Amino acid sequence: MAIEIDAAPPGLSPPDLRSLRGPLAFAVACFVVWGLAYGLLDVLNKHFQETLNVGKAQSTWLQIAYFGAYLLMSLPAGMLLQARGYKFGIVFGLVVTAAGALLFIPSAQAASFPFFVGSMFVMASGLCFLETAADTYVNVLGPPEHASRRLNLAQSFNALGVFFGPVIGGALFFREGAADGAQQAVQATYLAIAIAVLVFAAIVARARLPELGADHGVELLHAAPAGAAAGPTTLAQPHFVFGVITQALYIGAQVGIGAFFINLVTETWPGLTSRDGAFLLSIAAAAYLVGRFATTALLLRVRPRAVLTAYGLINLALCLVVAAGIAKVSAVALIAVFFFMSTMFATIFTLGVADLGAATKRGASLMVMAIGGGVLLPYPMGRIAEAYGTPAAFLLPAACFAVVAAYGWRGAARPHAVR
Repeated sequence: MAIEIDAAPPGLSPPDLRSLRGPLAFAVACFVVWGLAYGLLDVLNKHFQETLNVGKAQSTWLQIAYFGAYLLMSLPAGMLLQARGYKFGIVFGLVVTAAGALLFIPSAQAASFPFFVGSMFVMASGLCFLETAADTYVNVLGPPEHASRRLNLAQSFNALGVFFGPVIGGALFFREGAADGAQQAVQATYLAIAIAVLVFAAIVARARLPELGADHGVELLHAAPAGAAAGPTTLAQPHFVFGVITQALYIGAQVGIGAFFINLVTETWPGLTSRDGAFLLSIAAAAYLVGRFATTALLLRVRPRAVLTAYGLINLALCLVVAAGIAKVSAVALIAVFFFMSTMFATIFTLGVADLGAATKRGASLMVMAIGGGVLLPYPMGRIAEAYGTPAAFLLPAACFAVVAAYGWRGAARPHAVR
């Protein structure tokens, strides 16, 4: 039986629910951190193609390192979260993220692409721990029927970080001057990130973040329906399994699209430079941000499954337009794709972990592990781009969005869905 909004579970009074706004604000701030890191990732991809003379396929090792860290570290992150709680998970993730950012300094000094790949892996490992904790924390900070809207709102601030990434990268990494100067800009940028993240980690370490779990009575907000198992067997529910698969394919599409965005727009928009392409990527990120807020409002009136289905079908059509390689039109269509991608991660996440009961934390760690699906598309898209041109590579994301639409239409259905 679903718990009503006004009914506080044992151990959690209505004033306690209001007091969760502070912890929610700290969790939401974490979303900006990995949004900025991800926003810079796709700019670095094109930057290293030009300054370190790596090919399109080879440059995707940055994405493979970033999302490979999620693939390898999500289960340890879930175990740490289960053992030490949300606050420790957030602080630990922030510290490791800062360590990875600092590694960019010697990597830039050596101007070594393999070193950059290693630095990216370390930083992304920290982000994995951070995201596992923050995503799950936001998911439990309130009634389950509002989880999708709550996580979409938090992801809106993630999109804010994604927006500033290309703005910073375009202004600093593609400025006029020698390649050495560009690598110095990389050093300065990641040093500033490391310092800011460490300061934020110190603030979070001193903050009061209540642990919301079964031992504190709040896990009832995510209680399984009457008669449902609360153990590991809940992870075998079809809507969860299909959700993890869908999340992996969606992230693969998102990462591949970002990795080759600048290549696509510079190849299909005559006269556009890489710096222009980076700024155009920031416009796409702004569309992503607007999509977050617009969809959060839309979810007040429309069921998440219906929104996911419609957005998946729209992006399938838009990616086919991109793949056609039409001058200027394909670039505009690709920007529009970002708007409709905006809600997908959060909606798939909340639909997938719904009704898992006491297995919610474990399910969330597997759902975050699905972010490792970012390794699936970039390299194949790079090979297709080298062989047939960048537009043709966008047929792969089109197929992934077809799966997203199918999940919203049928795959996310479950017997005890919260209406």
